[in-house]
Amino acid sequence: MKKAIKPLLLAGGITGLYLFAIAPGRDRRYRMRPYEERPIAHRGLFDNRSDHPENSLPAFRRAAEAGFGIELDVQLTRDGRLAVFHDETLRRMCGDSRRLSDCAWEELQQLPLAYSDERIPSLDQVLAVIGGRVPLIVEVKYHGRWKEATRLLAERMDHYEGEWCMESFHPLAVRWMRKNRPQVLRGQLADNFLKNGQKAPWIQRFLLTNLLGNWAGRPDFIAYNHVYAAQTGTLRVIRRLFPTEWAAWTVKSRQEFDRVKDRFQIIIFDSFVPGGKNDDK
Repeated sequence: MKKAIKPLLLAGGITGLYLFAIAPGRDRRYRMRPYEERPIAHRGLFDNRSDHPENSLPAFRRAAEAGFGIELDVQLTRDGRLAVFHDETLRRMCGDSRRLSDCAWEELQQLPLAYSDERIPSLDQVLAVIGGRVPLIVEVKYHGRWKEATRLLAERMDHYEGEWCMESFHPLAVRWMRKNRPQVLRGQLADNFLKNGQKAPWIQRFLLTNLLGNWAGRPDFIAYNHVYAAQTGTLRVIRRLFPTEWAAWTVKSRQEFDRVKDRFQIIIFDSFVPGGKNDDK
């Protein structure tokens, strides 16, 4: 009898640890309604071959004027400014091989974004353009000085009167916000790192793919690459057992929008323009 009980206890312990690790935060879905009411424009309403490239002031202005929510990225410059920029390096958007974190703010202002005359904006500039008109999702980039970036973001947003929340691929950035600004809504970004070609140790990719860092940040919402969402078992477990909010990224066509709109409350889009507020939801 004792031999039969031990495996059951071991299985029960492992299951309990697994559920503890993946559990999101307490249910605060009622506070996510502003993000559900309209699609969220990924890096603004942009076209990188135009005068309104991604993460530029014109792209954010166009999204706000159209009534879309906005998702944007922040990371630190060498001299400690919060710059709104996605990539780790400047190569794709500015034709410069340096990392953004190795550049001072004034150096960045010499580099045009893509085919435009726009420059990389600061978070302060973006907030002034948006002016609280639409809800914001602010992603803290996992590379560079993420902890300092998270702290500076929190301090800046303490005085912002618009609707906003934060998200990050880095569970410890989400944890920092949980510990230091528990009132701020926070999200765990994730992808299937076992299939997306990411170069990292297998165990790290496994843990992040399966949201086994949720214990750290206890996120209010989970933003997952919708392409892989149905293939990831942990997502099915969380959906079944825990009340939480789901965001799909990045939806790139009307067909994809129609496929995901019944499974995700929040839709982050680019490459096409959905209808706007309450679009088919």
